[in-house]
Amino acid sequence: MSNHQDDLDCKDGACAVDFTKESEAKETFTFHKEYLIPAIGLVFLLIGIGFDFYDVPFFKAPVPLIWFGIIYLFVGGPIVLKALKLIAKGDIYNEFVLMSVATIGAFLIGSYAEGIAVMLFYVVGELFQEAAVNRAKRSIEALLKVQVEEVTVIENGKAIIKHPKEVKIGEIIQAKAGQKIALDGELFSDKAVLNTSALTGESKPDSKQKGDVVLAGMINLNTLIQVKTTSLYADTKLFKILKLVQEAVGKKAKTQLLIIRLAKIYTPIVFWLAIALVVIPYFFLGADYEFQTWFQRALIFLVISCPCALVISIPLGYFGGIGAGSKNGILFKGSNFLDLMTKVDTVVMDKTGTLTKGVFEVQKVVTNNFDTDLLVQLTATLEENSTHPIAEAIVKYAQKINPEVSEQNSIPKLRDKITEVAEISGHGIKGTVGDYEVLAGNIKLMEKFDIAYNKNLKSNTETIVIIAVNGKYAGYITIADTIKEDAKKAITALHDIKKVTQIVMLSGDKQAVVDKVVKELGIDKAIGGLLPEDKITEVEKLKAQGKTIAFIGDGINDAPVITLSDVGLAMGGLGSDAAIETADVIIQTDQPSKIATAIKIGNATNKIIWQNIVLALGVKILVLILGAMGMATMWEAVIADVGVALLAILNAVRIQRIKF
Repeated sequence: MSNHQDDLDCKDGACAVDFTKESEAKETFTFHKEYLIPAIGLVFLLIGIGFDFYDVPFFKAPVPLIWFGIIYLFVGGPIVLKALKLIAKGDIYNEFVLMSVATIGAFLIGSYAEGIAVMLFYVVGELFQEAAVNRAKRSIEALLKVQVEEVTVIENGKAIIKHPKEVKIGEIIQAKAGQKIALDGELFSDKAVLNTSALTGESKPDSKQKGDVVLAGMINLNTLIQVKTTSLYADTKLFKILKLVQEAVGKKAKTQLLIIRLAKIYTPIVFWLAIALVVIPYFFLGADYEFQTWFQRALIFLVISCPCALVISIPLGYFGGIGAGSKNGILFKGSNFLDLMTKVDTVVMDKTGTLTKGVFEVQKVVTNNFDTDLLVQLTATLEENSTHPIAEAIVKYAQKINPEVSEQNSIPKLRDKITEVAEISGHGIKGTVGDYEVLAGNIKLMEKFDIAYNKNLKSNTETIVIIAVNGKYAGYITIADTIKEDAKKAITALHDIKKVTQIVMLSGDKQAVVDKVVKELGIDKAIGGLLPEDKITEVEKLKAQGKTIAFIGDGINDAPVITLSDVGLAMGGLGSDAAIETADVIIQTDQPSKIATAIKIGNATNKIIWQNIVLALGVKILVLILGAMGMATMWEAVIADVGVALLAILNAVRIQRIKF
């Protein structure tokens, strides 16, 4: 069934959504003429069948022909017109021609009601298909609604309305409460509370502080805020994701391509078999040959043979899979990657930014005969002068535990008293804070200044900052990259998938840190201390063993490995552009648990596709044989064609209802 090619753009059987058109109001049921004509046609068809059954006196020839002919004109006229246009272009072997020949042939042998029934159910099937397509499109089109057409730009103290495409990097834009942020940037206001669900799928509001990264598509939830843009409209993560969505449904899976090729061969074969069914018996039956009998069998054969159940339900199944992925915060760049996910037996992943947040946080503070709060404030005051991620983590921790600090966004009292600050490369930082001489860094720093410290710290596998105050060891602060909340759930879910036999983690961190994560999450194998090129080597080793690999990463250093793997996945919410662009599947939520969800969606889609193939071919072959033998009527032909197509379509959209 290909009546709605404008929606699915089913050229050569490959369906892709035309996102350039405005979305028409087809998501809700409106009783327009496309529904009205089939409904009226059905009523008058039933009335005509009733007149004929009860042998109503006035319903005699030529009244039935006129009665049913008018119904056919309204119901099947558009289909016949399309068939004629295609024939004029040299395209004879298509479903429109098959339907037209079969139904007009039915009229020629006096089977008026059957001819209309075939065409009527075909048109009803088209409406079912349209509803199915709209349902599948809805979750993908929802992404388009997060685009912003207007943005308020502050220029010389004045608010000016522009299109996001006109805004340059470094300009200040603002968003009122309830408005979507139009461009990627840094928060220029002191703080904001944002709804990030459009990009990450996370419904929980996200609090941001001045200088934090905000992305286009996020919604401002409270007061008026300002954002300093850091990218042009075409470079925003949102725009790139939308572009990938548009391209996704155009990439065909091998199964889909196979069905398309088979349909091109299958249609002319059955067309000529139908002709042979009329002609060949004449040479064998001689005087017993009845043209009308064999002609009717040929018409039934044509109706049954229409490949619409395969041609539309297969692409629709893949389209539904892409829609289900989008609904779950996963973007498949093509239906071929849905198929590839079903073959993955080894999942390889990066650590930082994939299983961990990629953000350093203070884990604990250990003091040595020193006030804990004062130690944190002294260290934070000193570390404010460093841009190192560890230093930033300590400053944020100080602000978190001290409300006064949080309000001022600085270290009060002590901040103005800091002098003689010096950063010692590879060691740490030193300076004078009020009456305190403070050293903060690694063991090398303590040894450089002959500070007696706890020697047990040498065997500590964690990242630590050792602090000395006034020449004496005062304690240390443990820093770690926090494991994501659903990381454990992610590994458990992957282990539950029978096809996945091994989970491997590759990381540039030292082996001791990697081993700790492995123990906590239950990963099968992990290798630390790797450079980007080392990760490539490890993946190549696995591929040499015949493994089908899915690699998940988020950084620019992961891009080569993502490209090398059989299926590359990238964390799309906060991942690097390089990783996102080279990946085959993007996890917009930054949740590692979605890796298993992506595999499950691929498996469910593949299962539904093959169910449709077996159903359509099985029923059609059976009824084709029965039709050729004269054991199937036109009504069985209708069920075999339209009925199977409807079942296949309903089965294809079922994936939208599955909870993964």
